[in-house]
Amino acid sequence: MKSVRLDYWIVLVVVLTFSGCASQPKDQIMLMPAPDVFDEGEWDPFTDRNPINDIPYGGILYATDREPAFGKEGNYLDDRGHVLRLGVAKITAGKEGMTWEVARRISLLKERPEDYPLKVTDVQEIGVLDSSINVLTDALVDIEQIQVPGKEFAAKINAKLAISQVKDVFIYLHGYKVVFENPLLVSSELWHFLGYEGAFIAFSWPSTPSTLAYFSDLETAALSAGNLRIFIQYLAEKTEARRIHIIGYSAGTRVVAQALSQLALMHVEPDGNESAKKLRIGHVMLTGSDLDLHLFGAYLFDGVLDVVDTLTVYASAKDKALGISKWVFGRDRLGQIVSIELSEAATAYLRRNKNLVIVNATDSPGAGTGNGHAYFRQSPWTSSDILTTLIFDFKPGERGLEQVNGGPVWTFSADYIERLREALVNFRSDS
Repeated sequence: MKSVRLDYWIVLVVVLTFSGCASQPKDQIMLMPAPDVFDEGEWDPFTDRNPINDIPYGGILYATDREPAFGKEGNYLDDRGHVLRLGVAKITAGKEGMTWEVARRISLLKERPEDYPLKVTDVQEIGVLDSSINVLTDALVDIEQIQVPGKEFAAKINAKLAISQVKDVFIYLHGYKVVFENPLLVSSELWHFLGYEGAFIAFSWPSTPSTLAYFSDLETAALSAGNLRIFIQYLAEKTEARRIHIIGYSAGTRVVAQALSQLALMHVEPDGNESAKKLRIGHVMLTGSDLDLHLFGAYLFDGVLDVVDTLTVYASAKDKALGISKWVFGRDRLGQIVSIELSEAATAYLRRNKNLVIVNATDSPGAGTGNGHAYFRQSPWTSSDILTTLIFDFKPGERGLEQVNGGPVWTFSADYIERLREALVNFRSDS
C-alpha cells in the first residue's frame, strides 16, 4: 500500500510539473512571437508616435485579490487577500536604450534578431474596490475614503478610452502556478499587439508558483470568480467602456466561466435579458481551458450565453497539459472539446447557439510549442485570430476560418492568414 501511495505522488509531481502554465522569471518575460497578420503590413497597429507616452497613467492597470506583501519580498503574496485591490504597474519593453522605432520594428518581426524583454519595474496600488469588501476582510477601511480608489481607477480607464479609437476594456486572467507579475506582463504584450487601443487590465488571482499547489489553486479560482463578477459589474456601472472583453487562460477560465454563471443567474428575467445587456460583455475567449466539460455545460444551462455577445472556446488536440489534467481528474476538459465525440444533443445545441464558437487550433502553426498549452501566445495564427476578433469584431467565416462539415467547430484553413489579410483589406476599403 505504501509503495502504491508513493508511486502516486511521484507521478503527480511529474504530472503537475509538465502541466504548469508558466516558468518565466518573476518579473520578466520575452515578448510572444509576432502574430502573422502583421507580416505583409495590411494591419499595422502602431503609429510613428510612441503610444505608450500617451497612456494617461503610464502603465498597465491591474486588479488583484492577492494578499499584499506588507514589507515582505515582492508586491503581492500568493495568499488570498479576499478583497480586490486596484493599481497601475510600469512595464519596460525592449532592451535598455532601445528607441520606440527600433522596438516597434523588432516586435513585429517574424524572426527577431534579438530578445525583446518585458519587465515590471514599478507597482503602485490605488486602493481597495469598495464593492469587494466582505465579511472575510480583516483590514481596517477608512469609511470616508472608501469609494475613492474605485472612482480613481474608473477615471483612469475613462481617460484612456477618451483618447482611443477603440472604446473597449480588455481583461486577461492567467492560469495556475504564476506569481502576481505574470498576468501584468502577458496583458502588456497582448495590449502591445492591439496597438495600445482601449484600456487593458490584468486580473491577478492568487495562484501559487508551486508544483503541488494545483488543487488548491483550483479552489482559489472558484473563490476569485466572485471578485471577477464584482469587478465586471463595477466596470459596467462606473466606466464609459463600450464593451468589456475577457480572455481567460487555463485554470483562469474557471474563474471566468463561474463569474459569468453568477452574472447569468443574477439576471434571469422572464421577459428578456435587458439588464444583462447593461453589463456590456463583448467577446469572451477561453483558451487552453482546464475546466470540466460537463461543468461548462452546466454553466451554459445557467444562461452564460445570455450575458455575453460571443463566447469563443479555443481548443487543441496537441495540448499535453490538458491530457494530463484529464488523467488526474478522470474527466474531459473543455480545452479538449475538439478531440471528443459530442452527443447529437450537444451538437444540435452548439448549432443553435451562434454566439458560442469553438475554434480548433490543433493545426495552427506553433500550436504544439512546448507542451502545447500556451498556443494563444505561441501560435502566430491563433494570436492573429484573437486580436483581429477583438479589434475588428470579425465573425469566424469572415476572418478565414472554415466550418467543419457544417457543424459547430471551426478550424484554420491552409490559407487562413491570406484570407484574414484579405478581410482586413476589404474592411479598410469599406470604412
